[in-house]
Parts: sequence; structure tokens; C-alpha cells
Amino acid sequence: MRSNRATARAGLSMAAALPLLAGALAFGTPAANAADNPGRHTLAGTRPAWATANADKGAASRSAQVTARVYLAGRDAAGLAQYAKEVSDPSSARYGTYLTAQQAQARFGATEAQVDAVKSWLASAGLKVTAVTPHYIAVSGDVAATEKAFGTQLHNYAKGSRTYRAPAQTASVPASLNGAVLTVTGLDSAPHKAQHKDQLPPPDDVFRNAGPFSTYHGSNVASTLPTAYGQKIPYAVRGYTGKELRAAYGANSNKYTGKGVRVAITDAFASPTIAFDAATYAKKNGDKPWKTSQLRQVLPAKYTKTEECGAAGWYGEETLDVEAVHAVAPDADVVYVGAASCYDDDLLDSLSKIVDEHLADIVSNSWGDIEANETPDVAAAYDQVFQFGAVEGIGFYFSSGDDGDEVANTGRKQVDTPANSAWVTAVGGTSLAVGKGQKYLWETGWGTERAALSADGKSWTGFPGAFTSGAGGGTSRTVPQPYYQQGVVPQALAAAYHSTGNRVVPDIAAVADPNTGFLVGQTQTFPDGSQQYSEYRIGGTSLAAPVIAGVQALAQQAAGGRAIGFANPAIYSKYGTKVYHDVVDQPNGKELAVARVDYANAFDAADGLIVSVRSLGKDSSLKAVKGYDTVTGVGSPADGYLESYRR
Repeated sequence: MRSNRATARAGLSMAAALPLLAGALAFGTPAANAADNPGRHTLAGTRPAWATANADKGAASRSAQVTARVYLAGRDAAGLAQYAKEVSDPSSARYGTYLTAQQAQARFGATEAQVDAVKSWLASAGLKVTAVTPHYIAVSGDVAATEKAFGTQLHNYAKGSRTYRAPAQTASVPASLNGAVLTVTGLDSAPHKAQHKDQLPPPDDVFRNAGPFSTYHGSNVASTLPTAYGQKIPYAVRGYTGKELRAAYGANSNKYTGKGVRVAITDAFASPTIAFDAATYAKKNGDKPWKTSQLRQVLPAKYTKTEECGAAGWYGEETLDVEAVHAVAPDADVVYVGAASCYDDDLLDSLSKIVDEHLADIVSNSWGDIEANETPDVAAAYDQVFQFGAVEGIGFYFSSGDDGDEVANTGRKQVDTPANSAWVTAVGGTSLAVGKGQKYLWETGWGTERAALSADGKSWTGFPGAFTSGAGGGTSRTVPQPYYQQGVVPQALAAAYHSTGNRVVPDIAAVADPNTGFLVGQTQTFPDGSQQYSEYRIGGTSLAAPVIAGVQALAQQAAGGRAIGFANPAIYSKYGTKVYHDVVDQPNGKELAVARVDYANAFDAADGLIVSVRSLGKDSSLKAVKGYDTVTGVGSPADGYLESYRR
């Protein structure tokens, strides 16, 4: 997630998550290290793992400028986490007893005295306070003042082919602040950005699918193409729409539409054509028309890092998220909260705005980074926002990633973040088959291998081909196992790295495979320079996350409008029941594949066509098996899922 939160990936990750109810470190309360720093408290995780002695290039210039955020721990960090747990647990007497944003801040937020003490300390070190929010105090100053404030030298370190500044020792704060500081971010200068991993083409260049297509799964068999796994295979569908998704996930009737429920979507930047695109898409594809004020945007005063973050690439992400939520929950109110950039600080601001103003009860997030890029300081800041959200009855849903176990992408098995946080619902991905009359046929775990048609058209070259993409999942190396996964997640998965167990991803799943994906409509730039609305099939766990957010909006309506809040304890409490499709890689006992035809130039046939076979259920080393698995979690919602939330 953080390599560049800006670069898109099908699920995007983010910051390192901290232990669930595992003591002071989990809640960001600084742990004392009097032996090394008498009179000071260390801020665990503030020295990044890549700042090693071997990578040390020497002291940073003392006049170089630093901008940082000092996150506030609040008056009762442990109490915040405990309350968040209790109101989210269906077995707790406090379940659903949420606080308002004002009540949460008054009970768990920083006091005026804490804020004043932190500001005074920062000023005394020579740093300038540039902003004060309920969550953090922003400061700027030179390296010399920063070193004085945080009790550590700042050095330059090699990280890959680049050099970045980072603390030479773990940062610390005066013990006299009495635990007022949660963490500090910005002491290292490496990019902390997110990616939207959704298999999206750049929205400024048109992308269209070639066809032929199936109108529903299996309707158009590729009879002239070679067989795969001993049989003729169907062409990929043109793209599912709301009626197929609602039928697949237990909302075939119009009983539940998301009425009275608010869903928020976060991404970076904002599409200038979202209102037109969403309205046009709904009209063309049979969704309910958008009502006045049903879709609104909450945007920053200005944007930054637009080129570095590839701002235009985020337009398609917003479009997909908005149209997918509306397709599943057509009466839900949707608020898009755009970040000023793809960097963690700005994404955190967007999430915090939702919590501070309680803009929605359900929040869909299709961005992130790999866990190796996650640092505990930023993870602590994210987790605090998620905990405040849980206390208020707000649930956060994050896509799990689009690169499977990440070995092909990074060289080692790892999960994405912030999907790895114990305080969010990580959404994995499936390949979905919906048949004639919107009949749910089956799902496999999303994982694709691709082989191209041979030059003579008589075989598939190198069949089944190489791995291209698949739902992210696996075991976190940094986040301890949350209580709600105990007894459900197999011990072999939980204990992959530590005998005491770790967080395993994902929690739940929905359609993500671009070969069985969603039809999205967006204004794009055509070769002649004109701006035109066009439609194309899309996928990635960036699709799965808003689909599950839409399903949760329906479930909240089924619950009489009472907020579901942080959903994982409820999701796992239903494990093993018929409210889930138990997704496996070979649902019919045989290998599955579809034929796909693409334009070589992504627009028309002028430069030829590319024909390929896409094998399904081939997710790197991850397998969708009976029971919980690292591709689909507990499974996907089935008939009865919505009703299971009725109280």
C-alpha cells in the first residue's frame, strides 16, 4: 500500500496495523524505555525497518526542512479500543450502543490540556505548529529542531535506488506529556502513498472491450476456438450490472434497496464527470435514477501531487465505486469524500472527516499498499480512526488487493494494507457465473492464468499460461490475530509466522474477476480528441469492496436502519451457515475457463484483435477451499444473508 499509495492496484493497501487489544502498543500509548531514554517515552514503530546500519548514508543536513504530524493519543486509548470491540460484538451487552461523534470525542479524544502541553513542547523545541485538528498537530521546522523534539538524529538511508531521510533511533517524547502522543509521522521522507488496484485503464484514454460476448454466463460458446480442459468454453460476459449482482448476493427482490442508509466512498481526487456518468449509466442499464442530492461530493479546497499520483487514473476508480454501490443499493445515499492526494496524510484526512462528521455508516475504500511498505506509526493513526468509527457505528471496507500472495509483484508472500488492520473488513474476490434469468450458478476464487491463441488458431500457446492477477490474501506478519477469527481461521494459516497467531485476510468476498466483471460507464477521451461516454467491463477487488458495501447497506435496511458498524464480529458469527456461498476453486468439480477477445489498441479493430483463454480459480499460491480461505474469507453473501441482520 504505501510504496506509493498513489499507484493503483486492485485493492490497495495502506498502513501497518497494530495488535487488537494487545496492550499499550496496539493503542498507540507510548511505551516507556527509561533505560535508553530517561524521562522520555519511545514511540514504537517510528524508525522504519529499512533504516538499517548498512543503508546509513550519514546525517541529514540540519537545515533541511521537515513537516510532520504528531497524532494525539486522547484521554483513554485503551478504553477507546475496548468500547469499539464491545459495540461491534453481537455477543456483548453493549452491542450497537454507539456514541455520536461528539460523544466519542468528548469521551476518548484529546483534552485541551493535552493539546496545549503538546503544542508547548513542540514550540520549545523550535518547531512551528501549522495546524491543529482533533486527531493531530501538524508542525514544520528544520532537522535540528526535529531532532531536539523527538530525541533522535535524522540520517539519510538508501532504500532501493533512492535515498530518504529517517530517524536513526526510535523517536521519543517527554514523559511529562503523560501519554498524550499516539505517534509521529513524517520523520521519514519516503513516499507514503496508496494505489487503486482495480485493473482500470487510464480514464483519459478510451478503453473498450472487443467481443464477442456472452449475454449471460455460458450463453455464447466459442465453438470455433480450441478447447480448454477438454471442452469448448464460453466467451466472457459483456459485464454484469445491478440486476445480476443483486440476484447473486441475496437481493433478487426489491424488498431491500438501501433506503435510509448512507454509504461513503473514499479515493484520491475527484472525477469531473461523475454526476453525468452515474446518471447516464443508471439510465442505460436499468438502475433506479439518481434522486436529487442522493449523490454528493465532499472535496478538499485544493489538490496536490496530481502528476505524481496520476490523478486522472483515480477518476475511473471513483466512477466504478459510485456506480457499483448504486447498482446494488439503488436507494442508498452516496457521499464521495475525495482526498487531496494519494498520500497517507490526505487519505487519513478523508477518513477522519467521515468519522468526525459521521457522514455515513458504511465506507468503501478501494485503495492500499503492500504490508512491507507499511510503517507502524501510520498504522497507529489509521487504526485510531477505525476505532473511533466503530464506536460511532461506522464500518470500513477495504479491497484485499489484486496480486494474490504478492510474490509475483514483490518477491515474497504478503498481504495488503490497510486491509490487514484488525479494525476493518477486508474484501476478497471471486469469479462469478450468473446464468439465464439472473440465476446464480457458481463462484470460484478469483485468480487468472492467461494463454494466447496460437498463430494458426488451433491451440492455446503455453496453456494454461502465466498468472496475471487474483484476489489478495494471506497472513499478516505484523498484526496479531483478532478474537473474532479464532476458531474460524485454520490454525495453519493464523500461525504461519507466529505461534500465537496473526490476522488473516480477507474476511468476506464478492465478484472481482475482470473476466466476469462489472460493466462501468465513464466519460473518456477518444482518439479524435473528443470526450464521450463509453462503457467497458472492469474488475479487481476495487469492484468487490463497493459491492460488499452495497450489500451491507441492504443488510442495514434489513436491520431496521440500525447501523451494523464494524462488521467483522457479526460476519464471523455467521460462519458455516447457509447465509454464505462457500466458494471453492472448482465448484463443479472441474477446471473452468472463458474466452476473451480484446482490441490490440484498446479501442477498435484497426490494429487487430487479441484472443486469449482465461483460466479461473488460479490465484497464485492461494486457494479457495471448503470453509475459510485466503481468497474469499468466509465466502460471499447468499440468500438469507440480509435477513440474518434483522434484530
